[in-house]
Amino acid sequence: MRIAVLDDDSAQADLVCQTLSAAGHVCHAYGQGRELVRQLRRQTFDLLVLDWNVPDMSGEDVLRWVRESLSERLPVLFMTSRGHESDITSILNTGADDYVVKPVSGAVLLARVGSLLRRAYHLKPPSAKEVFGEFEFDLHAKHVVVRGTKVAVTQKEFELALLLFQHLSRPLSRAHILDVIWKQATDIPSRTMDTHVSMLRSKLGLRPEHGYRLTPIYGYGYRLERLESASDAPAAADRREAGQA
Repeated sequence: MRIAVLDDDSAQADLVCQTLSAAGHVCHAYGQGRELVRQLRRQTFDLLVLDWNVPDMSGEDVLRWVRESLSERLPVLFMTSRGHESDITSILNTGADDYVVKPVSGAVLLARVGSLLRRAYHLKPPSAKEVFGEFEFDLHAKHVVVRGTKVAVTQKEFELALLLFQHLSRPLSRAHILDVIWKQATDIPSRTMDTHVSMLRSKLGLRPEHGYRLTPIYGYGYRLERLESASDAPAAADRREAGQA
């Protein structure tokens, strides 16, 4: 998962990111609230870990902005030294999903983060397969079966397709996709992602006539949607295109 951490104590932020990264998450640290908000306008994250007292825009103000401005219900964990009961109840009532008081052990942090992610994204225990309608992903063999037929895909295509289906209907920023699929590599040509998306659209039949729509979001990223029904898909596609015109 892709996690943003807001903390003006760089040593603390580094420790949190190291703990989360070791557990397989992709972590980005921010020392100022306004900078995090700027990134939230441009990128997608799966969870926020917020400190309260940070320069220029407090964690509480960031939380208010998130709840008022973002259409998705982004899970938020407050991790701060303020431990009075009134502080905890106030921030939970403002919209935080959980609250831990510093110092917190790595094990407790990972347990709280894992709990939030499971609740927010309905994550299931690890298994050998993930199934989304007529699409079956074999997580061990790294292949996809579509309507009973095995489809040959590369490892990156498999990982990208799985990510898109796991976030069905959710816009994913290019930065989010690069972090998760290409592991923050800096030498990836700008067209590489677009080429992989195009190949998936063709190989997996992610087109309106088959009930799916994989579309670019200009200046942002991509979104995979399941349309109302295969028979209604062309009309749905026309309505979306008309709305974007």
